[in-house]
Amino acid sequence: MEAKVAKFGGSSLADASQFQKVRAIVRSDPERRYVVASAPGMRHAGDNKITDMLYACQRMATEGKPFEALFAQIAGRYTGIAGELGLGVDIGAALEDIRRALGAGCDPDFAASRGEYLSGLLLADYLGYAFVDAAHGIFFDADGALDAERVQTGLSALLQEHPRAVVPGFYGALPDGRVRTFSRGGSDITGAIVARAAGASLYENWTDVPGWLMADPRVVDQPQVIDEITYRELRELSYMGATVLHEDAIFPVRKAGIDIMIRNTNAPDQPGTRIAHVPSGEARQRVITGIAGRKDFSVISIEKAMMNAELGFGRRVLQALEESQISFEHLPTGIDTMCVICNEHQLDGKREQLVRRIYELTDPDSVEIHSQMALIATVGRGMVHARGTSARLFNALSEAGVNVRMIDQGSSEINIIVGVNNADFERAVRAIYAAFVE
Repeated sequence: MEAKVAKFGGSSLADASQFQKVRAIVRSDPERRYVVASAPGMRHAGDNKITDMLYACQRMATEGKPFEALFAQIAGRYTGIAGELGLGVDIGAALEDIRRALGAGCDPDFAASRGEYLSGLLLADYLGYAFVDAAHGIFFDADGALDAERVQTGLSALLQEHPRAVVPGFYGALPDGRVRTFSRGGSDITGAIVARAAGASLYENWTDVPGWLMADPRVVDQPQVIDEITYRELRELSYMGATVLHEDAIFPVRKAGIDIMIRNTNAPDQPGTRIAHVPSGEARQRVITGIAGRKDFSVISIEKAMMNAELGFGRRVLQALEESQISFEHLPTGIDTMCVICNEHQLDGKREQLVRRIYELTDPDSVEIHSQMALIATVGRGMVHARGTSARLFNALSEAGVNVRMIDQGSSEINIIVGVNNADFERAVRAIYAAFVE
C-alpha cells in the first residue's frame, strides 16, 4: 500500500474538537499512514500557543521564578483533551516528567519540544497508531545542522517497523542525545523529512487556510486560491515573502520528487493547493500564478563612464558589500551604471563606511543610496508563452499612478520584479492582481 504523510499544524490540534476533525481526515483515506503532530495552537483570539507557554516556563525556571501556575495551564490543556476524547494514555505521567525537567533547569529546546511530544502521544492513542519519538529518527550533527543522510537511512528503517505511526514534529536529537529543535514552524520540516523517509506518494500539510493564495489577503480582498504551483514558482514567491510552509520544508520532498498538498482541516472537502514537482496539466492555467512582495529595500546606484569596459568592476563593488557584511538581492545594470538592491536595515550604521569603500575600490563618478523601496514579484510559468505580459503589467501600474523605480526580469522567465516606493506597495499589488485575475 502506498503511504501518504499528513502533518497537522497547531490550529488543527488546538482542542478536542480539532482532534476529532483530524481523526476523521486520517480515517477517510487508508493511505494516510504517517501523521506528524504539532503542539496545540491558539483556540481563539487572545489564547496562548503551547510552545510559547513552554518557553516562558523554561525562562521562569532558569531565573528562579515560580513557573508551576503557568505549567498547570499547559497541563490542563492536555488533560482536558485526553479527558474529552476518553484516551487511555497516561498523559499525567508524561506531564510530571516535564515539570521535573523544567525544575531541574532543562534547556529551551527540550522545553519547547515537549509540546509536540505530548500532542503526538495523545494523537497516537486516539488514532490507534504507534508513537515514534522524533528523537529516535531525526538527527543533527554536533554543529546543530540536520544530518540529512543519516536521517534518511535511520528514519526509513524505523518507519518500516511501524506501518502506521504518529511522529511529533519540530525536533530531533544531537549526537549526545540532547533534544534539538528546528526554528519555529519546524513541524513542516519534520513532515517533509518523514515523507521522504517513508517514500510517500504525497505529503499533505493540513492547516487553517484553504491553500496558497494568489496574493496577500491583507492587501487584496479575498484573493483566489492557487490550484497548482510548481516548486520553482513556489521558491520565487516564498523568497518575496509569501508563505504557508516553512521554507526549509520544501527541499526534502523536492529532492525526492514528492508533491505537497496544502489542505484546510476545517474544510477538508476543499481541494487546496498542490505544490507539484512536475505540472499535472489538470489545474487551471493562468498567465500568472501569484504575486508577492516586501518593503524596505535600498538601491545603491553607482555610475562611472566606460564601466562596461573595466574588468573586475562588479567584483570590486561586491567586495565592498562583503567587507561590510551586506548581502544583496538584485543587480540591475546598464552600460555605465550598476545598481545593488539590498535590505535597507542591513545598511544601518554602515552607509558611510560602504560608500567610502566603494569609492576606494572602484573610483566611480558617483554613488547614491535611495531607500524606502518595495519589491513586487509577479510569478507564473504561463508568462513564458503569453505575449504582452509585461505590457499588461506596466499598463496596470501606470493606470494606478504607480511610479516604477526598478525592473528586473528573471532569467528563468517565470517572474518579473518591479521596484516601487514603499507608499505605493499595496496599490501596486492590487493593480497587478486586478489586471491578471479579476
